[in-house]
Amino acid sequence: MLNMDSVYKEHAQAVYRFLLSLCYDGETAEELTQETFYQAVRCADKYDGTCKVSTWLCQIAKHLWYRELERRKKKGTSPLDEQMASADKAPDEELSIREEKMELFRKVHVLDETAKEVVLLRVTGAFSFREIGELFGKNENWARVTFYRAKQKIVKG
Repeated sequence: MLNMDSVYKEHAQAVYRFLLSLCYDGETAEELTQETFYQAVRCADKYDGTCKVSTWLCQIAKHLWYRELERRKKKGTSPLDEQMASADKAPDEELSIREEKMELFRKVHVLDETAKEVVLLRVTGAFSFREIGELFGKNENWARVTFYRAKQKIVKG
């Protein structure tokens, strides 16, 4: 049986980072992190130990994010809130950075779903290749190769 207090203390930050890499919104990531641990407590007896606890939690989180996307699609709300411009950068510099980010995300967006998720987890979530491989039920080398191939498509794109 899992001690959920220690599981939360050990894995909450990683689950939050994972969700933040999917939704790019701190508030949403925090809410979904809490919901992830609520669901984990509800079905802790179903955890069979065949994967790491962090992998199990991130799978729960990913399913909750997909459910949130469906809910937003039905309500007609945007999955991302417009972020405020930074006060420490000039408006033209901020605009240039935003345009570069938009171009990068456009290129990432056209990747297949698996490659897209691997890139986002690696770049924005700061997950290791080993952790990414575990999330997909694959190995570290698979994650490295998938990331490399996706990066090549982005560069060529």
